[in-house]
Amino acid sequence: MKFLIVYGTTEGQTRKIAYYMAKVLQNSGHNVLVAEAIEEPPSPIEFDAVLIGASIHIGAYQSAVTHYIKNYLNILNTTPGAFFSVCLAIASDIEDEHQEVARITKTYLDKVGWRPNSVIQIAGALKYTQYNFFKRLLMKMIAKKEGRTTDTAQDYEYTDWEAVKTFVLEFEKEVSNA
Repeated sequence: MKFLIVYGTTEGQTRKIAYYMAKVLQNSGHNVLVAEAIEEPPSPIEFDAVLIGASIHIGAYQSAVTHYIKNYLNILNTTPGAFFSVCLAIASDIEDEHQEVARITKTYLDKVGWRPNSVIQIAGALKYTQYNFFKRLLMKMIAKKEGRTTDTAQDYEYTDWEAVKTFVLEFEKEVSNA
């Protein structure tokens, strides 16, 4: 089968997740094209299934992903699809934060009109070394509140790679059986 993975990223974690998903699908014998939304990805019409991912920053997803979805909405709603949402709040132990992320995702998908077959929330990463002074300070305060590490000399990845692999393989199985 031919899979298309389109993603939007701010700090690179969503890109890393997209390429990991591609590797999982390629290991299952599928052809996979990975494209960043800002680089004008191909139409989904040429593919058997599409995975689209974006990260939440200040309550919103990357506008290039929104543009891609709206541009190909009719095709996406007739093609097997999955949406992966990346947000550091998923690593939180606070259930209200998980519910807020789920609400943001649902509101977003309703607003753009896409009805993917599957949706997953994936924890992102704290990329202290990539932040400017003010963002590093803000993220350190949030991390402290969450009981996470506040050592800004290194980055911290919270992505559950096994959960990502399981999601992709379940989506692949669903698409193959359709």
